Amino acid sequence: MMMRVGLVLVFLFFTFISSANEASVNKSQSRTGLFRFNRVDQTFVSQGDKCMAWLYLPKGVVKPPVVIMAHGFGGQRWMRLPAYAERFARRGMAVFLFDYRGFNDSEGLPRNYINPSRHLDDWEAAIRFVRTLDIVDAKCIALWGTSFSAGHVTVIASRDPGISAIVAQVPFTDGITTAFNYSLSFQIRAIYHGLWDIFDAVFTDHRHNVLITSTPDGEFGMMSTADAWTGMMNLLGSDAEPFGKDNFCPANIVFTLTFYRPISDAAKITCPALVIGAENDSLFPPDGPRKAAKLMKNATYIGLPMGHFEPYVGEPFEKLVVQMEDFLQANLGKH
Repeated sequence: MMMRVGLVLVFLFFTFISSANEASVNKSQSRTGLFRFNRVDQTFVSQGDKCMAWLYLPKGVVKPPVVIMAHGFGGQRWMRLPAYAERFARRGMAVFLFDYRGFNDSEGLPRNYINPSRHLDDWEAAIRFVRTLDIVDAKCIALWGTSFSAGHVTVIASRDPGISAIVAQVPFTDGITTAFNYSLSFQIRAIYHGLWDIFDAVFTDHRHNVLITSTPDGEFGMMSTADAWTGMMNLLGSDAEPFGKDNFCPANIVFTLTFYRPISDAAKITCPALVIGAENDSLFPPDGPRKAAKLMKNATYIGLPMGHFEPYVGEPFEKLVVQMEDFLQANLGKH
């Protein structure tokens, strides 16, 4: 009898200790507001090609809201975007971070084909896929884009009333004004390469590619301003080498880019929007993001004295990502 009583007391003691430890962990989590998370591989199909993605899931959150993300001009999902995704996941939001067709480990040809309508198809396919996931709140979706993809989320949000919020970081807003942001010599070289690519696409079985990023005095590249190469290298850090083999794209983007104008859809956006502008942007006209935000029904604009590649790292990143976290949490619901 005494042995049974002793065993019961031992069981109760360890149960109490376990409960106390669990309560302590929960209390700590509640105080910091941070969550641990898992990252799992996902695939979805866009126009018959398999696209690769990562799904970040905060632990202990039932059906979290979800942020869908993709990179900008020629970018791949591993290029600094996990830093944002991890921050959002620690705040209790799921994140679906994907690569476009033809990029990184996603299927699709031509490789590294930068094309607005193609990218928009991929965004819509990603959103459709996320809405089939039972593990997230498919009715609470935000879109996050940067540079070229910030233009994409502007267009998608104008079409899809089910989007709860968007974040547009240093967005591409207007191909026409962007074209006039570059020198005449650049435009002539761009047209030359673009026509060459169109000829190859029609009469050969290959494409004429140009560099995505280059130095101003080097080989022609789509992004070749004074800060483009160093900005990209700073963004990639020790991971610069893998980008080197993918630093190319079919040259006909010079024509499709010119007539892509996400700002024309800005006034149709009714969901909350956080628009971040780089006041020293060398790639796009710096006043574009501010103009787009003014056209939106419910936009918050933040302009900082920084270049196009600066918000991804260092102090600008730390300052902006906190505001993104707060904005998303406020508009997607706190968990």
